[in-house]
Amino acid sequence: MSTRQQLKALAAARRGVIVPGAFNALSARVIADAGFEAIYVTGAGVTNMWFGMPDQGFMGLAEIADHTARIRDAVGLPLIVDADTGFGNALNVHHTVRTLERAGADCIQLEDQVAPKRCGHFAGKDVIALDEAVDKIKAAVDARRDPDLLIMARTDAAATQGFDAAVERAQRFAEAGADILFVEAVTTADEVRALPRRLAAPQLVNMVIGGKTPIVGAEELKDLGYGFVLYANAALQGAVAGMQRVLGALQQAGRVDEDPTLVVPFAERQRLVDKARWDELEGRYARRID
Repeated sequence: MSTRQQLKALAAARRGVIVPGAFNALSARVIADAGFEAIYVTGAGVTNMWFGMPDQGFMGLAEIADHTARIRDAVGLPLIVDADTGFGNALNVHHTVRTLERAGADCIQLEDQVAPKRCGHFAGKDVIALDEAVDKIKAAVDARRDPDLLIMARTDAAATQGFDAAVERAQRFAEAGADILFVEAVTTADEVRALPRRLAAPQLVNMVIGGKTPIVGAEELKDLGYGFVLYANAALQGAVAGMQRVLGALQQAGRVDEDPTLVVPFAERQRLVDKARWDELEGRYARRID
């Protein structure tokens, strides 16, 4: 079974699969090593960690395609890729889908925000007209070469038009061919619980630590019928906390030893980047010069 077929099966099972976000190839390896079943290539994470900038539309197609290709090479898990608004109109969406499909995406997420987009949990968002948003989803569906490639349609309309309008948009996206729906930044537990009753297609729910949506446990979300439970930037926030801890200790003590409460051991870092395999390849291909 291909990774796209695996992801399609996970969506259909609706068992609340937790999907952590990866911001580079090493974070993807850590997620895979921990035993998760799928990975989300996070636009916010790429923007934060690659540029040191907020999630306000600074990432382009080239950056997310490059990160997707590197992560695809590093891990064998299904990849859900954040493509923001598709980087333009319906024609740009067509190009975006073709590009990310070649890069190794198994599902491409597209949203209906006005450009430049911003994090779904920031103030100041707006959405494009519904007919334009629907056409962009149709373009995405038409663009894919592999019928197993999934299209995820996200709406940010709850923040500006209300919950019912967001549900209506999501339904229109499903009718346009979207495989998975994502209603972003709902603000109450009742809304979280209502979405699987109101929309028939498989859904993803986004648990943003410190965001607008209340955190609900994966077991309850599974019982509600969600396909995926996204923690897009939990690993990123944990990585930043870890960097701050070890750098604070270094600044205070003037040294850092191999303390497992602060750093992973040197050997563990080499294991995660698969050094043993590269050593084996070096031995296989290297020629001695006498």
